[in-house]
This record gives sequence, structure tokens and C-alpha cells, in this order.
Amino acid sequence: MALSTTSNYAGKAAGFYISAALRQANSMEFLTMIENIKFKSNIQKMAGANLVKDATCGFNEAGTLALTETILTPKNLQINTDICKSTLLDSWEALQMRAGAGAPPPASFDDYVISYMGEIIANATETSVWTGNDATAGEFTGFVGGGVGHLVTDGTVVDVANVGGAGTAFNAGNIIANLQNCTAAIATTVYTKEDLYIYMSPKSYRLYISAISTLGYVNAYSMNGDYDAVFEGIKIAVCNGMKDDVLVAAERSNLFFGTDLLSDQTRIQLMDMSQLDGSDNMRLVARYSGGTQVGIGADTVLVS
Repeated sequence: MALSTTSNYAGKAAGFYISAALRQANSMEFLTMIENIKFKSNIQKMAGANLVKDATCGFNEAGTLALTETILTPKNLQINTDICKSTLLDSWEALQMRAGAGAPPPASFDDYVISYMGEIIANATETSVWTGNDATAGEFTGFVGGGVGHLVTDGTVVDVANVGGAGTAFNAGNIIANLQNCTAAIATTVYTKEDLYIYMSPKSYRLYISAISTLGYVNAYSMNGDYDAVFEGIKIAVCNGMKDDVLVAAERSNLFFGTDLLSDQTRIQLMDMSQLDGSDNMRLVARYSGGTQVGIGADTVLVS
């Protein structure tokens, strides 16, 4: 079967596909996303003290209002790769011929290849969000990466050592105690916030489920049926890229992910190489950006 495909998307058109790809990273559901950052974004923080006073007839200034800011600077990233068309063609044709109910297959082979590229972007983004390092090619600095993560280097973050000592691995026997230590360290002003989450890895969540199954959650010792992921009333965010044996308690509105979707540098290209070098390869090119930042460190808890 002869197949020829060449597609080019840049700026806003590419932004649509890049945005869809980034949102495949499941952590995005639990972060505040800032789009269209050309270079950097200043996340402003206000701290007021003694502002409210008894009313008088005149203007009497009182209290202090301090404005500080944290800078979110996305890192430019790219994908440059060649892939044999037959590698993806077989699976695309299988989707086209699939019988029964379900999501419709991509309308074109171009769309299928872009969705394949989207998975690559999503997986890389999910990893960088939590454990990435700007100094490593293809990564941006995340929240809990060893020695460089924003929550690791911010001296105002509330640090709590794992049960058994810093770095001790979680298990079904200590995961509840670690979660209790985490919630106990949450600031009173943050504890009742609607967007407060405890962030954990799938492995940590699996240990949690094992522990509460043994304890008998609502008398259901096997944890079957519907279950809302919560701990002592606080919602749990299970993030695929999160580091094992680490917990983070934070408001969604305090953890930021930034990217540029409308720049001329944002683009996707699919180039058929058959007419250029006679090969059956397709060249895939994508350019986009990504970065993370925490707003107010003192409002977050890091258990590690």
C-alpha cells in the first residue's frame, strides 16, 4: 500500500495539538496551567498584616501589604525522530477495521501519527513535572526532583521526614502513619481549601489501598465497588510521574505548569521522506515548552 503524508502546523494550529498532548499527562488535572508564556511568567504573592481596623471619619493608613513574586520560566523542548511508516500503518489499519462499539479511529493516518507523538510528549511531561531537571536534556525542573525540585529547594516548604527516617521506603505498614504526619503538618489556613490535594505515586496509592483494605474501609475489607480517593477528608491525586515514597500536600492553585502554545516556535511537522531519499520513513518534528513552579512554599508539605 502506497502512502504519502506531509503535514505542517505552526503557532496557533500547533498549539491545539500540543495542548491536547500535554493534557494527556494525568498530573495536569491537579495543577494550575498557565498557557502562552513567551519567555517567563511572574506569579505574584500578596501578604497582608493588620489591615482591618475600626472605622473612623478620616483616612488612617494601617497595616502592611507585601507583594512578592516567583518566576516560572518554561524550557524549550523538541522531538526530532524518524519512524518507518509501516510501523504505525498496521496498527492504524487495525483501528480502521475494528468492529463494535468504542471510540472512532483517527480520520487520517496524519491524525494517528500526531496522536502517537502526543503520547511521547505526555509521558515526558508527566515525568518532568515531578522529577525533571533543567540540566538534563529533554527535561524541565519539576517539583520533587532530588536536589533541584522546587519543593526541595524552597526553604519555606514544610518538610516532614518519612516514618523510619528521611528516605525510608513506604510500605503497607507505614503508609497510614506517613499520611497522618502529612495532614498534621498542613497549615490551618490551607486545611479546609476546596482544591487541597495529597499528591502521591501509583505505588504509594496501591500501598494505601492495601492498608485500608486490611483495616476494613466502611466494612468492605476487599475495597470493592465505588471508592473516592480521600484520606481523612482530603482528596488524593494519584500522579503517574510522581516519585515513589514521597507525599506532597498542596492546593492545586499553588502548583503551576507553564507552556507557550501560540509562539511561532510551537510547531508540529510530519514529513514524508520517500520523495527525498527514497526511504519509507516519516520524519516527526515537534517544538513546545514546559516548566513548573510553586506559588507559596509555606502552604505546601513535603514528606520524603
